Amino acid sequence: MRQSALNSGAMSSPSPDLGDRKLVVLAAAAVSAIPAATGWSRSARAAASRSVHGTTAVAALWAAVTPGLAAPALPPGGVRGPGLWAKTPFVQNVVYYDSRVLDYDPPAEEVIAADQKRLVVDTYTRFRIINPLLFFQSVRDEHGVRIRLGALVSASLRRVVGNVTLAAILSAQRAEIMNKIRDEVNTESKSFGIDVVDVRIRRADLPEENNQAIYARMQSERQREAKQFRARGAELAQGIRAKADREKVVILAEAQKQAQITRGEGDSGAIKIYADAYSRDPDFYSFYRSLQAYRESLIGGTTLVLSPDSPFLRFLNEPTGRGPVGAK
Repeated sequence: MRQSALNSGAMSSPSPDLGDRKLVVLAAAAVSAIPAATGWSRSARAAASRSVHGTTAVAALWAAVTPGLAAPALPPGGVRGPGLWAKTPFVQNVVYYDSRVLDYDPPAEEVIAADQKRLVVDTYTRFRIINPLLFFQSVRDEHGVRIRLGALVSASLRRVVGNVTLAAILSAQRAEIMNKIRDEVNTESKSFGIDVVDVRIRRADLPEENNQAIYARMQSERQREAKQFRARGAELAQGIRAKADREKVVILAEAQKQAQITRGEGDSGAIKIYADAYSRDPDFYSFYRSLQAYRESLIGGTTLVLSPDSPFLRFLNEPTGRGPVGAK
């Protein structure tokens, strides 16, 4: 029972990497402080001292802390600075944490904006371990902090995005939204011994089913606009045709009017000429008109049935047209 209590401070750890790794020495109480904490007997204290400090026991190991890194130890060791530090076997244990900026890339999640738009938001977070001892006491390792950090980022993302609209996320206000999420997550994660450097929204898209609905609505909107343009064009075309038809009727009426006037003037002039010619030589005019009537009526094998004394044949019966028929 006492042996298990003595070794309870030692935990498994990954292999050290002295290049870019942070060496954190988690020191249990010194061997001299074990009796005060556990109440061991004198013989147990002597056995522990021999196992740690005796010449027959394993020699003390050394733990290196690279410059610029901190190596906290459990009380009474305190926080160790850069240098080479002794590590007591079976009592103290070394745990390595990365001192660089770490990334956390959670899966995309669906949130609802203030305008009730459903968005698939993909984020990533960058953080740094600033208090290794508090980090070990609260979350133990990077896997644990990523689980806790994922819950904080998700809650802050839903809270902040739920108070803004989709238009704000897609505008220049996006940087302010990301900074607000980062500040909230950084404040809540101080108890983990980390500092949240940045929280970024990599992508904010509508869900796939919403995209299909938007595409369908855009297509119907374009079709509606096309129908409006076609109807407007047909209306304009009908107006142009009606105007052209109206102008056509007016032009034809005006032309017919002018034609009638010209025809009337021509007929009037022809009648006057005929009257003048008739008044000069009525017999010749009568003979000329009769010849025109013969030419128009006796062509193409026309057969006329007339009486011999018909006035129409008077110039055929008597060249002078003064026969008995003419006397009548």
